[in-house]
Amino acid sequence: MKTTWATARAWRLRRHFLSGERGTDVAEVVGRLTTVPAWSGDPELAVALRLRDPRPGAVGAALAAGTLIRTYAFGGATHLMRPEDAGAVLALRASGRQWQRKSWQSHYRLRPDDWPELRAVVRDALAAGPLTRPELAAIVTADPRFAHLGGAFTDASHTFLKPFAWQGDLVLGPMRDAEVTLQGLAGSPGWTGIPDLDDAGRHCIVQYLAAYGPAPAEQLQSWFGEGLSAGRKNIDRWVNELGDRLTRIDIDGAHALALSEHVDDVRDAQPDGRVDLLPGHDQWVRGPGTADTHIVPAPLRPAATKGMNLVLQDGLVRGTWKATARNLAITWGGEGPAPTDALRSAAERVAVLLGRPDLDVVFSTTP
Repeated sequence: MKTTWATARAWRLRRHFLSGERGTDVAEVVGRLTTVPAWSGDPELAVALRLRDPRPGAVGAALAAGTLIRTYAFGGATHLMRPEDAGAVLALRASGRQWQRKSWQSHYRLRPDDWPELRAVVRDALAAGPLTRPELAAIVTADPRFAHLGGAFTDASHTFLKPFAWQGDLVLGPMRDAEVTLQGLAGSPGWTGIPDLDDAGRHCIVQYLAAYGPAPAEQLQSWFGEGLSAGRKNIDRWVNELGDRLTRIDIDGAHALALSEHVDDVRDAQPDGRVDLLPGHDQWVRGPGTADTHIVPAPLRPAATKGMNLVLQDGLVRGTWKATARNLAITWGGEGPAPTDALRSAAERVAVLLGRPDLDVVFSTTP
């Protein structure tokens, strides 16, 4: 099958709930996107833009209810995921077994065979409810075997906490007096633990292509290899094992992979000139990566990489936007005249979702 990047983007916009039917709830949207950054940008706005009936604080409510979790994932940064999807992502991230490296063993004075008992102490400590890092450190260091780890648990980098998260021992809980808390996963609906690595890998590739396909094979390597340290050989093997579930597509002369069940829908998708305003670090650009010029033209890559709010036209980044004290200012950087009516309509919707419907929409153009 042959198609164009414009057609592929049109299909992907529907899959992202940015055109066509919107998502029914927060968990559906986050599940479709596979993950949503929690460390930067505006996750509430990113989700609200994709919901049929957006409500203030919906992401926070989903976290409180346990239908979303917040944990360390891609690149070690914090992300929102559904509990039922998180196990597969974490299985890939844990496969690198960072805690077995000699540098970790010497720095933290822990051997690989110390970790099972340490993890058990952490899980037991969190069984009664969320704890701050100092509270967890106090419990763990009461065990003489781990008395030297207080600084590791409270270090500002959170580095030492990440292997516990990758193995399903903890996630980030609600804030308490401006201090992050940690909590166990036992009570999270949908959490079934860390699956077999190969099952997890195949699941993650299918889930990724369902939202970001058709995608070149190198894009999978970037997302799962660089993001989760999954390993090139594993990723290639999982693609091969999926067999007929995947179809190879020619997109403007480039080879890409799509789920076979979606090929007809990709072929029939049509761009319609739609305009969207997205928050910085939105999954629309993070999923394929800001180096993908079919999503982010090279002149606008610095803005996307820095996490500036982005303007899309037919899924292609065309400019940036910023909410100021009085205005929602749009800077158009695309070819041709700015579609001001469509931009104004999209901006007014964003202003309402931000709780600032009185913002004036103003335009400028990059030289």
